Amino acid sequence: MSFDFLMKDSRSLDQAAQEVLRIKSVKALIAGKSQNEVAEIFDVSLRSVNSWWKTYRSLGLPGLRKKSRRPKSADEGGKLKGWQCSSIVRTIMSKTPDQLEFGFMLWTRDAVAELIKDRFKVRLSKWTVGRLLKQWGMSPQKPVKKAYQQQPEVVKEWLDKEYPRIARKAAQEKAEIQWGDEMGVRSDDQIGRTYGKIGQTPVVKVSGQRFSCQMISTVSNRGTLRFMIFDGKFNANVCITFLKRLIKDAKRKIFLILDGHPVHKSKKIKSWIAANAAKISLFVLPAYSPELNPDELLNQDVKTNAVRKKRAANKDELKRNLVGYLRGRQKRPDLVRRYFEAKHVRYAA
Repeated sequence: MSFDFLMKDSRSLDQAAQEVLRIKSVKALIAGKSQNEVAEIFDVSLRSVNSWWKTYRSLGLPGLRKKSRRPKSADEGGKLKGWQCSSIVRTIMSKTPDQLEFGFMLWTRDAVAELIKDRFKVRLSKWTVGRLLKQWGMSPQKPVKKAYQQQPEVVKEWLDKEYPRIARKAAQEKAEIQWGDEMGVRSDDQIGRTYGKIGQTPVVKVSGQRFSCQMISTVSNRGTLRFMIFDGKFNANVCITFLKRLIKDAKRKIFLILDGHPVHKSKKIKSWIAANAAKISLFVLPAYSPELNPDELLNQDVKTNAVRKKRAANKDELKRNLVGYLRGRQKRPDLVRRYFEAKHVRYAA
C-alpha cells in the first residue's frame, strides 16, 4: 500500500485536502500501521492521528468528511442580545410582515432578517436567521387561514362560554355533539408534491376531462363519521336529505354544529329542525372561523388521500374513491378522533 506525502501543517490545506489526509491516515491504521508510523508518514501530530482514529471508531468514515465552516450565529457572535431576541419572537407571534409595512405576507427567513435590520440595525444572513429561528423553537409551517372579517371577541366568546354551554346541555340531554360541513370535490384538484430530478419537472398523467361532485359529512369526538356524496348544488333539500339520514340510525339525540352557510340558516332548515327537535338541535359556529370546525380536518384528509393520491378517470370512479375512503375511515374511529387533536379544534375533544 502506498501513501502520499502531504504538507506538514495540515491547517493550511483547504477542507477537501484535509478530508483526504484524515481518510488516508485512518485507512493506513486499518491496514495495520501504528499511530506513530502514520504520524510520521503523513507528517502530522500524533494527537491528530489519535483524534481521527477515535472519530472513525465512533462515526465511521462519514465522520471524517469535511464539515462546513458556517459563520457564528448571532447568539454566538453577540450580535443580538437576549431582550432583542425576545422582541423579535413576540413580533413574529403577534404580527404579520404586511402589518409592519414590509414587502412580505409571511414570516420567511428574509422577512425576519429585514425585521432585525429595521429594528436593531443588525444585518444577518438568512442562514443565520434560520439557525436563530430554530433556536427560538420555530419551524416553517403551513399557516391556518383566517378571514379579515373574523371577530376575535366572538371567537373567544364561543370558546369560553358558548361551546361549554352546548357541551353541558348535551350532557344533560345525553346527546352526541357532531360537527358538519360540506365541500366540492374536483377532478383537477391541485396535485401534491412528488420527487423528481432537478431541472426535470415530473409529469403525472390525469384525465383531460373535468368533473366534480359534492360531499357533506359530520364527525364527533367519539369517532363517529357520517357522510353523503351527491351531485349538483348544495341547497336546503339536499341538506334535509342528509339530516334525515343522520337521525335515522342515531341512538341518541344529535347536537349538530355547522358554519354560517346561508342554507343552514334558511327558513326551510329551521322549520325542519323545529319539527324534529326531539332528535336534533342545530348550532352555528362564529362567522369566518372554519379552523374551529373539526370536520374541516376530514375534508383535508379526503382531498389529500382520496383525491390527490388516487386520480380518478371519470366521475363514477371519483365517487367510488370517495365512498371507499370514507367507509374505511368509518371503520377506524380512532383515526376520526385524531382530527380533534389539532390545535384549533382541541377545545372540542
